[in-house]
Amino acid sequence: MNEHVAVVDLGYGDAGKGTVVDWLCATQPVHAVIRYNGGAQAGHNVVLADGRHHTFSQFGSGTLQGIRTHLSRFMIVDPLSMAVEADHLVSLGIPDPWAGLTIDRDALLATPYHRAANQARERARGDSRHGSCGMGIGEAAAYALAFPDAAPRAGDIGSGGLGDRLTALRDALAAELGPLDVPPIEACLDAYAAFAGRATIVDGAYGDALLDAGTCVFEGAQGVLLDEWRGFHPYTTWSTTTAHNALALLDGRPATTLGVVRTYTTRHGAGPLVTADAALTERLPDAFNVNGPWQGGFRVGHFDAVAHRYAIEVSGGVDALAVTHADVDVSGVCRAYRDGLARIVPGERGDLDHQADLTRRLLAAQPLIDDVAVTAELIGDLLERPVAVVSSGPTAADKKPCA
Repeated sequence: MNEHVAVVDLGYGDAGKGTVVDWLCATQPVHAVIRYNGGAQAGHNVVLADGRHHTFSQFGSGTLQGIRTHLSRFMIVDPLSMAVEADHLVSLGIPDPWAGLTIDRDALLATPYHRAANQARERARGDSRHGSCGMGIGEAAAYALAFPDAAPRAGDIGSGGLGDRLTALRDALAAELGPLDVPPIEACLDAYAAFAGRATIVDGAYGDALLDAGTCVFEGAQGVLLDEWRGFHPYTTWSTTTAHNALALLDGRPATTLGVVRTYTTRHGAGPLVTADAALTERLPDAFNVNGPWQGGFRVGHFDAVAHRYAIEVSGGVDALAVTHADVDVSGVCRAYRDGLARIVPGERGDLDHQADLTRRLLAAQPLIDDVAVTAELIGDLLERPVAVVSSGPTAADKKPCA
């Protein structure tokens, strides 16, 4: 591998980005894993040959292979969740996970105040929930848009002004939503002080130095079909889930974009899943994706080539595919929908009215299913991209590169 690699999920998330990143780090000379979007809501499952298992949220999925992690300026960092994750990594035999971690000082912070506001909004939506993970990621992004100079960032940890920023944040959210069940400012400051003693905060030049020092793998979170601008509004995330953030960080350096898909299409939470099949959902339970109190149910559908082709198009293309769950016996692919729709037409980036219209159409769409065995070769043909790796299990040994 002579170029950097950007790993992007071409679905609604949960396609297996973590296990693909782990495989790259186990088989290639990787210098660092760079996280380029999302935050503590990510759940990237990695299983080693000896049975050790970790669900990566903020640390990079190459950590169990000894590869360092850099959280870019596009991340939303939750220090409290990260401490819990670090403790689990220690229990798996990683002596000091913090030693291999760096965080860009411009990364936003997700705080207990953001989380409480997020959950309050979802409760207020009742049966019309958007499928949020309830981790406060969207609240952190929204607050930063409204108050860009006041939003707490990683670089504020340890500074004298963090308390004032947290107080302003808490008061603004309480004024909008009413009293929130949150810890006092002093408790948060104590926790962040402990975090500051372990985490290494760096400036933007550090990321450039990483890229120039060796091959880096860019690890995305969630999936393109949940993208804040290209996903199906309002059932989206407050994050750019295409590879565009990775490309911005690369700043012209050569890279390969690897798109990840399952042999069947899945979705966690509310929103369109045109090929959803209740019988398939029951037959293919996922131990790593159970129903959550905030996201809702995990649904399974037949492979939706229409949706995945759209994901490739709005991502600006991908160079190759990683096909996961190839060991699952599934048949049935959707090449088009019953209304004759074989292509989901992108609008202008930022046109949420167009995305909402797509959502209405997709919620009403009916799939045309071809009863055919789903193979990596077929998926490559349907998406018109070469398949670089096929995964038939959770470990790096279960991955087979394609010639």
